[in-house]
Amino acid sequence: MIDDPLSILMLEDDAADQQLLERELRKHIRQLALTWVTGPQDYERALRTFPFDLILADYNVPGYHGLAALELARRIAPRTPFIVVTGSLDEETAADIVKAGAADYVLKERIARLGPAIGSARERQRMENEKETAVLALRESEERYALAVGGAHDGLFDWDLRRNRIHFSPRWKQMLGHAAADIGSAPDEWLGRIHSDEVGEFRQRLDAHLKGGEAHFEMEYRIRHQDGSYRWMLSRGLAVRDEQGEAYRMAGSLTDVTRRKEAEERLLHDALHDSLTGLANRTLFGDRLHQAVARGRRRDEYSFAVLYVDLDQFKVVNDSLGHLAGDEVLVALARRLEACLRPGDTVARLGGDEFAVLVEDVDDGRQALRIAARIHEELGPPLKIRGHEVFATASVGIARGAARYEHAHDLLRDADIAMYRAKRRGRGNSEIFDASIDAVATLRLRMETELRRALVRQELRLHFQPVVSLETRRIAGMEALVRWQHPERGMLLPDEFIPLAEEIGAIVPLGQWVLRSACAEARRWEEQASGGPPVAVSVNLSARQFSQSDVPALVCEVLDESGLPAPSLRLELTESALMDDPVGAAAKLGPLKQLGVNLDIDDFGTGYSSLSYLRRFPIDALKIDRAFVSRMDAEPEDREIVRTIVTLAANLGVSAVAEGVETPAQAAQLRSFLCPYAQGFLFSRPVAAGEAAGLLRSRILHG
Repeated sequence: MIDDPLSILMLEDDAADQQLLERELRKHIRQLALTWVTGPQDYERALRTFPFDLILADYNVPGYHGLAALELARRIAPRTPFIVVTGSLDEETAADIVKAGAADYVLKERIARLGPAIGSARERQRMENEKETAVLALRESEERYALAVGGAHDGLFDWDLRRNRIHFSPRWKQMLGHAAADIGSAPDEWLGRIHSDEVGEFRQRLDAHLKGGEAHFEMEYRIRHQDGSYRWMLSRGLAVRDEQGEAYRMAGSLTDVTRRKEAEERLLHDALHDSLTGLANRTLFGDRLHQAVARGRRRDEYSFAVLYVDLDQFKVVNDSLGHLAGDEVLVALARRLEACLRPGDTVARLGGDEFAVLVEDVDDGRQALRIAARIHEELGPPLKIRGHEVFATASVGIARGAARYEHAHDLLRDADIAMYRAKRRGRGNSEIFDASIDAVATLRLRMETELRRALVRQELRLHFQPVVSLETRRIAGMEALVRWQHPERGMLLPDEFIPLAEEIGAIVPLGQWVLRSACAEARRWEEQASGGPPVAVSVNLSARQFSQSDVPALVCEVLDESGLPAPSLRLELTESALMDDPVGAAAKLGPLKQLGVNLDIDDFGTGYSSLSYLRRFPIDALKIDRAFVSRMDAEPEDREIVRTIVTLAANLGVSAVAEGVETPAQAAQLRSFLCPYAQGFLFSRPVAAGEAAGLLRSRILHG
């Protein structure tokens, strides 16, 4: 806790983040005076009007680009510590921030670092103030001067150059772990302890100052401590000269800067290494790959290869065991990757569950494949993570260095393309890049472009599959399923384009189109109905679409546009979409439920749900994943899973819907479990909108 009163200027345009920062500041500062500004004009006015002890600023504030806020602070208040507090930051930008003069940077997702960062910045400012005071005292002194550097924190020396004797203050000796009597007055007591890597430069700079070539002496270097270790010290000194300009005396100070040097080294290390695994990061890997490409272009005999390693189905680990367990898996696998490679090879984590390896002296593709096989073998044994056995496999793409490559990123791109081809062959495969893979990548790029245009060209279609009451065989609802009428490839099913839509960010506009179209179609059904209870339409919300903050507003808008009553709409969400952030999910489900729509959990049983959260979610139905239903006849365990989910739904007071029912035996088994609803090919395949209207006129399906 900081007891001194602190006046802080904070540049932050987001009110929620401002409150987050203020709460964190008050944890560490007993007397806080906080001035909050949101834009450039108020920020500059505050800088010019009031003196502040500290400045906190977001890196991305409208009106400022990049380092503009920091540069302005350096001009107006150069002595005030400046800390960047922002949501996200890459390694290169972080290094630029420190180089530009910021005391530190803190990510909002790691806001607990703010207190220590402020303490460190204040300590550095205190040290700088003391050093400046010391230099001023040195310049003003004629023969002997004292350094006002915070009392006993710095050591002093006074060198009689004519007698070649040095007076070392007690603090000077204490900083090196020695008692006053341990160190005499000979110059070698000092020079003899300087690290061999720096003693030559030290003598050169000292001679330059004594001979008049440099106005002041100043240098950072390592000096041996009494315990045998080396400490980083900053020495400053000023020679006193006679009438002929000859130096006859020199006085100065010794400051321990070990902590600062270690912090700088840590910052440099962090800028080039992954914070979770300690491996090289994308920046460092890119630099080493660039050097390898340059060597390959200069020397024909030099050979190397890049291996792009992507873990298979790693999302399942995060979804089932949680992200902390997922992090433990990544760290353990990083150690295994290091262990199976040769000294000199570079292993890097590029982000998420993606790794890259740079190996040298790889003469042909077979040798590269042997290295990949060694990686597969090393990753094979199970990991023990929080009481669970986790098996990990990886897909490996290989690109060999060749003269055709001019840029490192081209080589990494081709290894990535090869990795995706390996992944399509199944888990735990390797693939070497060749021209055919490049053609596949080109085709995929074309597919991306065509998918983005599909909405504009009105190529998407809706099909509907009935949800049937197992007791009466009456249609109780219709699930909307999207299709893509591709101009060349014909009708494409969701599995052929939905994963791509999610990957490229097209899933949100696609999902909005499905919601609007399904509600409009359901409204037409109601207008054409000749009686009987209304039939609800079910629409799937993707995890990304659900994460949008405006989902309740969108649903309300679509209901108003279509005129569909809210109870006639059922929104389906997967377990993983809800359990990634259960607290946030509950907060979004509430407003949706208040609109009057029904909320169902789709593919239930394939994810990881907490019963305590299930009770808190305002859901109306659990949809049992088709994988369990299809294996009920052959697998007793799956049969019991289905029975358990039906019982769980009943205990929660919600409905259960079995998906993928294809045989009368499955339907009979579900009826014996008292499962109320089902859907599947036994009753009807998904049909176009016109056929759906025909099914609804009869309302009875015989499976």
